[in-house]
Amino acid sequence: MRILVTGSNGQLGNQFKELAMLHNDKHFTFTTRNELDITEAGGIEDVLKSRQIDCIINCASYTAVDNAETNIEEAMAINAQGAKNLALACDKANVFLIHFSTDYVYDGESNKPYSEKDQTNPRTIYGKSKLEGEKEIITNIERALIIRTAWLYSYYGKNFVKTILEKGKKNSELRVVYDQIGAPTYAYDLANMVIEILPKALKNIDKTEIYNYSNEGVTSWYDIAWAISDNCNLPCEITPVLSEEFQTKAQRPKFSLLNKNKIKNDFNLKIPYWRHSLEACLTKF
Repeated sequence: MRILVTGSNGQLGNQFKELAMLHNDKHFTFTTRNELDITEAGGIEDVLKSRQIDCIINCASYTAVDNAETNIEEAMAINAQGAKNLALACDKANVFLIHFSTDYVYDGESNKPYSEKDQTNPRTIYGKSKLEGEKEIITNIERALIIRTAWLYSYYGKNFVKTILEKGKKNSELRVVYDQIGAPTYAYDLANMVIEILPKALKNIDKTEIYNYSNEGVTSWYDIAWAISDNCNLPCEITPVLSEEFQTKAQRPKFSLLNKNKIKNDFNLKIPYWRHSLEACLTKF
């Protein structure tokens, strides 16, 4: 199986690189934005033809949530137009597409975990751009997987876990919001899950499907910060604060918990508990 991973310098792309070494039965090709810009349709078609790709795993994404509020054109170009370009090229070449979306497509006002069938209502440019990307894929390709995830972190790139580790070693106090509820996603678990389900998906998926995925459990950013501090013995105090005490350009969802029953049932998955995955990630630092 020949798999092309776009956006390979990001958190998730780097995680696929790490896991690829464990799967000799699959041939991975990794591209950065400089090597394959998904906003340019012609380049995608050329790569699919020359490499005889069976599946694209799209990790290319504009993820700067606050910057997207002012960089609207760039966010839409990557997250919406880029998704459309991939869908059209993959559909033409009969290549399976796996694309990642976000909890930001919901409004964050629910009091129960969001299912894939729940109404979308993004409150940010980032969320709107990702939802437009979903729509482009649904419209322009017959067979694909769209995976909505939340609170992604890993050893790679910039993320909440790395920020807490860095600031917790330098500051006597960290103020962390406690009124945003959800479950984090360890990029290793997400990438590993995709590789695990891929053979079955290629065989059984005959239309474009949307799935939710995050680690199991329920928590807050404050609780995650405490878990990091406790595990790594950080010499700082973790103080809970309300979201309103932090001024950000983009509104953060108050509730991001995802219902994962669909993906667990369809692929017979057992998803790791968030704290166990966090502890596994922290051993890499």
